[in-house]
Amino acid sequence: MQAEIITIGDEILIGQILDTNSAFISKALNKIGVSVYQITSVQDDMAHIIKSMKEAEENADIIIITGGLGPTKDDITKRTICDYFQDHLVQSEAVLENIKHIWKTYIKQPLAQVNIDQALVPSKASVLMNKYGSAPGMWMEKNGKVFISLPGVPFEMKALMDDEVIPRLRETYQFPYIEHITILTHGLGESSLAERIEAWEDNLPPFIKLAYLPGLGRVRLRLSAKSNDREMVETEMKAQVKMLLPQIEDVFVSFETDESIEVLIGRQLTSLGKTLSIAESCTGGKMAQLITKNPGASKYFKGSVVTYASESKTDVLQVPEALIEAHSVVSGPVTEAMARRARELFKTDYAIATTGNAGPDKGDSDVEIGTVYIALATKDHVFSEKFELGNHRTKVIMKAVNKGFEMLQKEILKK
Repeated sequence: MQAEIITIGDEILIGQILDTNSAFISKALNKIGVSVYQITSVQDDMAHIIKSMKEAEENADIIIITGGLGPTKDDITKRTICDYFQDHLVQSEAVLENIKHIWKTYIKQPLAQVNIDQALVPSKASVLMNKYGSAPGMWMEKNGKVFISLPGVPFEMKALMDDEVIPRLRETYQFPYIEHITILTHGLGESSLAERIEAWEDNLPPFIKLAYLPGLGRVRLRLSAKSNDREMVETEMKAQVKMLLPQIEDVFVSFETDESIEVLIGRQLTSLGKTLSIAESCTGGKMAQLITKNPGASKYFKGSVVTYASESKTDVLQVPEALIEAHSVVSGPVTEAMARRARELFKTDYAIATTGNAGPDKGDSDVEIGTVYIALATKDHVFSEKFELGNHRTKVIMKAVNKGFEMLQKEILKK
């Protein structure tokens, strides 16, 4: 069974916003065994939208449309759907009550007519109630195909996918069983990794596919299997992973879910009852940002400092000036001093510190661009590693972030 995703909005086509909705929808569909045939972004133009809907109906069984359901005149999705289905708009009392509840509880302003009009839906549509916004989702069927229209606001769309769309698709169709296992590795490039496991890969069963997902300083290996025989898939996937792991033991980091490494670290720290602090220089607070974007991070993350200039390292973290003069601000001893002091300052079990030269200029240090030191401090010891991460500023920063998380996770897994 195949699906097509249509995203509506000029803001996507001019690069004003990123289309993160399609990625979320694709993942959600893939988990239940639906393949996405195509993703299309179109203008806020009725003719363009209708053309895309016609093409999608030829390509796919399930068509999911996001965007264009707001209260303003440029939001034309509902009128376009009516044109496509030769339908008309009617007021949904359930949607209207939901809108009134939202305005009374959260907006606390008079309800305008344009907001009331959001309760208008095509008469042939089944309403998918939006608990977090005024624009409802809609489910319509034509020629054996399902058309699903969702609001473009990401958190509203995600809630509707999880609470309404996926459960209803499961009730409507029979899907094959699909399983993914993703293995995170580091320290070995994609081509070298592929060469090492070539014989194993060549002997995979035909219903299991391997994908290499290279990132900055890491490679993920994703095994995917799809079959109507769930027991066979689960048994064979376990067997293949068991054969693979000894071949990559030296570069294996962890099994990865859809969750990021920082989420996994958070779960591990919480389980152990341990805490973390960070002192960042070249990464500029990026590690702390990734940690704190996850709900519940305050259970294990106690704080961070961004000591970007040399004087802030001495003023805030009390790194001795003599140490900086002797070794350079970008060095193992300075990074270790930063990590040690961060752990003391925040009274945590672990502390990470980063120093480096991300470029394009050398800044306070004469080390080559791309040189990064990362230190990790625990109550028992502190150590650092040196990395050469290239000459592209953004890549250097993100590689350093990933390396820091990998070092931390390895240390946590020793417990």
